[in-house]
Parts: sequence; C-alpha cells; structure tokens
Amino acid sequence: MDTLTHALSGALVARLLVARGAPQAAADPGPAPLPWQAVVCGLVAGAFPDVDVVAQLFGDLAYLTQHRGLTHSVLLLPFWAAGLAWLMSRAFARTRVPGGWRALLPLMAAGIAIHIAGDWITQFGTMLLQPFSDRRFGLGAMFIIDLVLTGTLVAGLALAAAFPRARWPSALGLALACGWVGVAWMGQQEAIAVGERQARALGITAPVIVVMPRPASPFNWTVSVDDGARYHVAHVNTRRTEPLVAGPDANFIRRFSAPYEPVAAATWQVVPRFGAADAPPWIRTAWNEPAFGFFRWFAQTPALLSWDERAQGRCAWFHDLRFMFPGRDESPFQFGVCRKGGAPARLFRLEGGQPRALD
Repeated sequence: MDTLTHALSGALVARLLVARGAPQAAADPGPAPLPWQAVVCGLVAGAFPDVDVVAQLFGDLAYLTQHRGLTHSVLLLPFWAAGLAWLMSRAFARTRVPGGWRALLPLMAAGIAIHIAGDWITQFGTMLLQPFSDRRFGLGAMFIIDLVLTGTLVAGLALAAAFPRARWPSALGLALACGWVGVAWMGQQEAIAVGERQARALGITAPVIVVMPRPASPFNWTVSVDDGARYHVAHVNTRRTEPLVAGPDANFIRRFSAPYEPVAAATWQVVPRFGAADAPPWIRTAWNEPAFGFFRWFAQTPALLSWDERAQGRCAWFHDLRFMFPGRDESPFQFGVCRKGGAPARLFRLEGGQPRALD
C-alpha cells in the first residue's frame, strides 16, 4: 500500500483504541493518552515501516532486497513499537502523555501491525520473518493503490472526529476497509478460476497460475498460466459481460479499467519465458548466473524482455509480468546480466531503455 493509506490506517486503529469525551483535569489525566495524541501516534506508527525506502540510497539491489524487510517483520514489531513509543513520549513532553511511553506502546504496535497487514494483502511480498528468513509472504489480492480503501479510512477518521466520545466510527471504518479487502479476495478467487479453466482448455497438466491485481476495480486482473516454458496471459474483468469503452473524454478510472475484457471475450497472449524460438541458448546461461540470483528470488513471473550484444558483451534483459499492465508504458524492475568473454558477469538496470551498471 502507499504510505498515505498506511498512515491513515494507523491513525484509525489508534483512534479505535483511545476514545474519550471531555478531557479530564490536567492534575488527573488518567492512564490513557488523549485522542489527538493517539491519532498522531497512529499516523507515525502506520507510516513508520516505510522508512526502509532509505535502502535506495545504497543502490537498486539494496532496495529490492531490503524493502519490506526488517521494518516489516512481525518478529521485530515489539522492538520497533517500544522505540517509537519512547520517542513519541519525548515528542509530547510539553503536553505530557497520560501513562507515559507505556501507554503509547499498544498504539504504536497496532499502527505497525496494520501497516504490515496492509502490505501483506498486496502482491509485492513482505518478509514477515526477517531477520531469520527472506521469504516473501503476500495475499496478493489488492493493487498497491486503492482509492476505495483509502476513502473508507478517511471516512472513518472523519466520523471519529464528529463523534469523539464513540468508538464505533473507527470500528466501522476499519470494518468497511476489511470488507473491501474481502471483495478483492473474491475477485482474486474468480481470476484463479479463469486461469484454471484456461489451463484445462490448453491441456496444461501442471500449470502455475498467478493472478495479478490491477487498478480501478477489485475485479480487474491479469491472469497468467505458466506451462513451464511460456506464460499464457490475459487482462480480464471477472464480472464484466460487455466490453467497456473509454472515449477521449472518459475519466481516468474508466480509462484504466477499459482494457480489462469480459472473461468470455478475453484475448490470451503467449509470452515465452526465455524468448522466441530464435533466441540464443546463452540466454538461459545468463538467467542462471550466480550474480543474478537476487532477481530469481524476487521475480514471480519473470520473462525475457530483450537481448543484445553491446559493448558490455552478451546481455539478457528480464522483467516481471507482475508490474506490467495496460496503460503503463514501462514496467519497473527491469534488470539485465551481461558477460563479455571470460570476464565476470555484470549487472545492469534498464532505465528509459538505457542500461545503468549496478557495480
């Protein structure tokens, strides 16, 4: 999820945990933080795990291998929560936090936890067990940005501000957000069923089916059926019965949604994993280079993007179909491995079609 949505979710769950009417006297503030303090703590905790974007300062490989790592670990959550609680208690020194940093601890833990959950429902993958495992977990049901989900959180916070003595507005906002995730999960199951039917129609006996959430609707999906050498890919809307037409004056949601066809009219494309029949055999060797292990670990639906023989030597360029969808000119995370003669393999990243060395 985007950081703004994370912050809003943290604020809403913190507001659920702390609800008061009129503040008590300053001499007897009680053990719980004030509602406004809870909201601020929730915003901070909800956004906190994304501080790992600083890994980008150490290069593309550091970002790819460390983002959604240590700060998103459920094992390290108590340590992060305790540290943030202490820092926020210091930040509130002038206004005094009722109950001190220990009273803030549940708020910080809840904010971090809902951030981790918000990333888990997407498809990028979250390393929940860091530092003991780099396995990525993900439900894969939600697109990275979902305006409806964000809107339910904003509505919940607005209601909570309008009814400061009640917890139900926060509970309602979170319940609606969870319900929307459930709708997306239903769309995911429908997309998987589409892939299974296509695999049977093609006679693929052991398919690997990957469905990828897309923008604008929980029923917009890219379905990939992997037969071991090729991906059979279609962009579908699992609930649509007629094509959606987006004219030049259509709003951006309609434009993003229009390419997703009704299942019965879906156009299936074949994407070879290692290129067409005329692709040279050394592409597979490039793919298996030890230096390219990071991309093999990261990519869920890797495919050859292009190959060439430049000044760097023989180069094979790969991308991940998860991040390429209609309306996107260029997918992120395009990496290549090049070898010239007997020299060690070198890693590159494509940016705007131009290679940039990673070493």
